[in-house]
Amino acid sequence: MPAKEAIILAGGLGTRLRSVVTDLPKCMAPVAGQPFLKHVIRYFLSQGIEKFIFSLGYKHDRIEEFLNIEFPTLNLQCSVEEEPLGTGGAVQLACKRATESNVIVVNGDSLFKADVQKSFASHIDSKAECTLLMKPMRDFDRYGVVELDTDFTVKKFKEKQFYQAGDINGGVYVLNVESFLDLGFPEKFSFEKNYLEKYFPSKKIFGAIQDEYFIDIGIPEDYQRAQEELKQIPLYLENIDPNWTLFLDRDGVINYEKENNYILNWDEFEFYPGVTEAISRLSKKFGAVIVISNQRGVGRGLMTEEDLLDIQARMKLRIEDDGGRVDAIYYCTATEPTHFCRKPNPGMALQAARDFPSINLSKSIMVGNKTSDMQFGRNAGTYTVYVKTTHPEQPLPHPDIDLAFDSLIDVAKAL
Repeated sequence: MPAKEAIILAGGLGTRLRSVVTDLPKCMAPVAGQPFLKHVIRYFLSQGIEKFIFSLGYKHDRIEEFLNIEFPTLNLQCSVEEEPLGTGGAVQLACKRATESNVIVVNGDSLFKADVQKSFASHIDSKAECTLLMKPMRDFDRYGVVELDTDFTVKKFKEKQFYQAGDINGGVYVLNVESFLDLGFPEKFSFEKNYLEKYFPSKKIFGAIQDEYFIDIGIPEDYQRAQEELKQIPLYLENIDPNWTLFLDRDGVINYEKENNYILNWDEFEFYPGVTEAISRLSKKFGAVIVISNQRGVGRGLMTEEDLLDIQARMKLRIEDDGGRVDAIYYCTATEPTHFCRKPNPGMALQAARDFPSINLSKSIMVGNKTSDMQFGRNAGTYTVYVKTTHPEQPLPHPDIDLAFDSLIDVAKAL
């Protein structure tokens, strides 16, 4: 049973950031050309989180507008505080909207790239009421320290002071919703002081230590550090080797697409010139070649799934006849735009990574002809390559596009 739902605490004022960021909620502070919240959302999408509850307060309308524009297909709710409720009150209000028994709770002004699903599984196995994800640090005085007992339950919370080494609270929790709400907290309270520090001796509150990337943008020095550390690392094609995976959109990349319509049968399917040669070349470079495709025509009843499978089988055979290969084809027939497997949501890439343990999404490229393909790649944690087959007017550079080429054969030749 994986983690599916997250509460993002995004109501902070960002008082300590006023010298560098004015008139914005803290989580909306620009970092590496994007609001910090966008980095947080994309990381948790790449971790398989399907549903989001945004706990909002200060200037909530700015965040809601951002979500509507940047993440129109995200399965989300907003929990808005009419007045500041403290971190505990914000979590409590948002938990009343939760649809899962256990949820991830995340501070929206920090990013901890921990393996959320691993800690979620431990939380469930331990029948924990709360699990803190903890980050080991050295030579620091900005955070308190959490000590664990031999069974990984929390033993002690230690105050902020200078520590040569210690494990800090990483601002990510797994929380059992029912047991938390049953405690009957007042409307306003602190999650850290009134829940964690009060109840750890009597409740099943665990810690999970992961030494992964962590940044908290709450002070100007770390905010500036995040500008560099969260920049998109450039894609260098000369680094591609068999440890890399290639994801290909189908219509508009492999074959001509029908404008405002669907390829309904094999007679309507036509390869772009040079595509089978391109895939043959690319097959020699990449360890896996995988086709990822939205196929809403099935969901709308315009074609059957058998029609789709016939097209895919014939396409795959033709590619193999010309010396290439397709290791798997993933498709989504859902009609609702918020379905987690429908691009730009990353469900199909995450399923491929589960099916092929050798896939490393940070060493993967998504090739597509629409910005939604590029968003899919970013949401899954891959690099992106845009082909201009159907939308050559696309403005470049674009924050979601690493490289752009005229067609798939041009991508192959560049390699």
